[in-house]
Amino acid sequence: MSSLLDRKETGMVFSIQKFSVHDGPGIRTIAFLKGCPLRCQWCSNPESQSLKPQIGYNRNKCIGFEKCTCCIERSVTGAITRGEDGKIDINHDLVKDSFFLADECPSKAIIVYGEKQSVDDVLKRVEEDDLFYARSGGGMTLSGGEPFAQPEFALALLREARHRRIDTAVESCGACKWEILEKCLPFVNTLMFDIKSINTEKHIEYTTQSNERILGNLKKLKEKFPNLAVRVRTPVIPGFNDTQEDIAAIIDFISALSGKKCEYEILGYHRMGQPKYTNLGRDYLLKDAVLDDARLNELQALVDAYNYQGTPAIEPE
Repeated sequence: MSSLLDRKETGMVFSIQKFSVHDGPGIRTIAFLKGCPLRCQWCSNPESQSLKPQIGYNRNKCIGFEKCTCCIERSVTGAITRGEDGKIDINHDLVKDSFFLADECPSKAIIVYGEKQSVDDVLKRVEEDDLFYARSGGGMTLSGGEPFAQPEFALALLREARHRRIDTAVESCGACKWEILEKCLPFVNTLMFDIKSINTEKHIEYTTQSNERILGNLKKLKEKFPNLAVRVRTPVIPGFNDTQEDIAAIIDFISALSGKKCEYEILGYHRMGQPKYTNLGRDYLLKDAVLDDARLNELQALVDAYNYQGTPAIEPE
């Protein structure tokens, strides 16, 4: 594939975030791609799940129909109505194709999640900060959603970034065909790979999908790409995977993998993505969940033992 063809490849991007220091080595620019096969109950980027653009509505930004009636007058589907609080109400099932409303909203209360962009579009944004990458060892990170849900676009981005000598990292849930990983990983410098649970039944309950492909993909990639820098990550979710048994099982699994040792990281549960569910007209299922700091510290001790001493997971008492 020529560089010119890769540069013209297009995909659906919902955000580009600069100056990140938590998504791969150094200072990085993150391209968030739409699409994900999982439906994790705690997902902090619900706008990423669908491959298609979506309309969101931030009620707090609406200035009210007494001052502005642009969207009510322009909506032809009946999706926009007058709310009892003086602001508009949106029927998300009817408004899904009315993307022009976002351009006309003066307060930016109506949002479009997702924009078609080319590889060249994305990398031009990335290259604006190449000086920071050179000094910090950073580069571009693909995130989502699941970047490999758009396999041709992800491959073209990674390949063209390599052509331009940009360090690449990918954040993946691993729920994709092995053939996609096999094609893309030769152009990846760092892979951040989520393992949410070893327990298949719990994984299905909380994400709607089995973990069998995910675990199988991690085994295969460690065999096929033994020297690839891999950081396994687990979001710790109350009631799902917040026990010592849960984390110990994951540590035992990754300890048995071939190739270069994986780093391991746990991420504390948070509800920062909850407002986006409201914007999309969706319910947030874990709004009452709370992760105790003491519990997280206990689990972190297991992670530290694995990362720094290289010891196997400690069997909980």
